[in-house]
Amino acid sequence: MYLLAFVGACVLIAMVPGVSTAIILRQTLRAGRGSGLAATLGNETGILLWGLAAAFGLSALLVASQLAYDVMRVVGAVVLVVMGAQALWQARKGAPEPEGAVRPGWRGPYLAGVGTCLANPKAAVFAMSFLPQFVPPGQNVPMTLVTLAVMWVLVDLLWYGLLIWMVAKAKAWLGRPAVRRRLEQISGVVLIGLGVRLVVESR
Repeated sequence: MYLLAFVGACVLIAMVPGVSTAIILRQTLRAGRGSGLAATLGNETGILLWGLAAAFGLSALLVASQLAYDVMRVVGAVVLVVMGAQALWQARKGAPEPEGAVRPGWRGPYLAGVGTCLANPKAAVFAMSFLPQFVPPGQNVPMTLVTLAVMWVLVDLLWYGLLIWMVAKAKAWLGRPAVRRRLEQISGVVLIGLGVRLVVESR
């Protein structure tokens, strides 16, 4: 029962658009499925690390330290705003290069995914408050939390993999210069908006 409820909650969380979705979709649209998958793996690396931190009580240190929390919040906001500005600049220059012309490799998209996740203190707070709710009574808490974190990552991978596949299927329409330019503009505004919200929001 706990497991079924946890999987359902993970699916709902994955489907809610946010920073991860914006980063993954932008990388997919710019450089194809490989880039989107790399960003996904980076994001899930960050999720797994926050899950492990929650399992061993490390994220509690972040929550307890206002300075550490604020520093991470500002760093995360700067990362998002810079990426959003880059997207707007790309759109202003003209239509982005067609898929296949941009080949940043896996490293850049992967680091973008893991960096935005780890620089978001709300991810740590969420992991610490979300995972423990699904630990059955009498279970080994750290080991159960690690298992739940891995399952969370697997659900995310399935959802984002489906999302990347759907975007790739629509590449004939999404690859049109005017559409790609508009999508860059939208992703830029969304990323900047998320960065500003991260700065102004309290815990």
